[in-house]
Amino acid sequence: MSSKIQPVKGTREFYPEEMALRNYLFEKIRAASQSFGYQEYDGPFIEPIDLYAAKSGEELVKKQSFTFEDRGGDLVTLRPELTPSLARMIAAKQNELTYPVRWWSFGPFWRYESPQKGRSREFFQWNIDMLGVDSPEADAELIAVAATFLRSVGLSPRLAQIYVNNRRLMESQFDALGIPAEKRIDVSNLVDRRAKMESAKWDAYALEIGLTQTQLDGLKNILGNFDLWKQSDELTRTFAALDALGVQEYVKFDPNILRGLLYYTGTVFEAFDTSGSVKRAILGGGRYDNLLADVGGQPLPGVGFAMGDVVIGIILQEAGLLPEFPSTPASVLVTVFDEKLAMQSYALAAELRNAGLNTVVYPEPAKLQKQFKFADKMKIRVVLVLGPDEAEKGLVVVKNLINGEQVQVAREALVESVKGLLRSA
Repeated sequence: MSSKIQPVKGTREFYPEEMALRNYLFEKIRAASQSFGYQEYDGPFIEPIDLYAAKSGEELVKKQSFTFEDRGGDLVTLRPELTPSLARMIAAKQNELTYPVRWWSFGPFWRYESPQKGRSREFFQWNIDMLGVDSPEADAELIAVAATFLRSVGLSPRLAQIYVNNRRLMESQFDALGIPAEKRIDVSNLVDRRAKMESAKWDAYALEIGLTQTQLDGLKNILGNFDLWKQSDELTRTFAALDALGVQEYVKFDPNILRGLLYYTGTVFEAFDTSGSVKRAILGGGRYDNLLADVGGQPLPGVGFAMGDVVIGIILQEAGLLPEFPSTPASVLVTVFDEKLAMQSYALAAELRNAGLNTVVYPEPAKLQKQFKFADKMKIRVVLVLGPDEAEKGLVVVKNLINGEQVQVAREALVESVKGLLRSA
């Protein structure tokens, strides 16, 4: 007997329960995005690898991308992120668009990473961006969209926080410490690793990348100063706007948030669940004013963030915040009494569907007990029985599976009777 073919490592199979979760997240993402006036868009699933080479970093391009040569000999990749595609799309119609552009998307992405809790090689991701405005208030709006989503899925400020920093503020601090420009990327990566490393090892790594002991001590002081934001006019305005937007309780300043990708230039932010059961960020983003020029467009300010579906799904499940997903979208089951009455059952179901009721027909004649048991397992609320006596008299038996009551209803009154039953259930 041949062995079963297994799915590709790191990919995901969406059984109805998993698909229901994905759709639930999509609905909440859509609602949060559209409540702020953002339009939905999408880009290609396959892109030239050169699109990512300029700004996404060598690790993403050479180690994390699913890259292959197409039949024409071009090197392409399954998209690992969307921001470069967005930048190219904006650049292509830069003089035709009305600014600010507010766009969002939710779709599949691929990264060749080691699968683990909170990380897979195939994932769905929410991307949302505003282009054409360079203001702290625009930064605040994107953070407010993120907070609005967190609130909509039941993650209160006690359960999730958005941590904010500003790269220009940090650059000024690095200048004061005398850290040269060529070491800034290394220092940013150093800060990103701080929470993941033991203190002594982190100190040793800092000295290894070329910091002096004085610079290391100064860096520690900066990373421990949670009032540092008061020295930034940008962050002062950002937090004032967040207060006006009604989401400041979700937001805290944290100088340890720097974001590793090269294109962030101003405000940066990441959201985490406060329990810490999942170490990866729920979402993250920031300002990336220089990106558009790298894909052939004129300089254009932008701010945005991305959120994968894997981490947020785990957090909501562990917190018990997911709603009970229905076993079927149908609220009504029409039974099939026997072969003679089968077509009448199908016609009855069609009548209900035409009236806007999701209805399933049992696919073959069977004992009514078996059909009722199926309805109960699928959590269908109403079952209809059309037997010989009912068919002859123009009646239908309507059974409420929630309370077990059943009544006979005239065929012409059936639709309204069922609708009333579902409304009251």
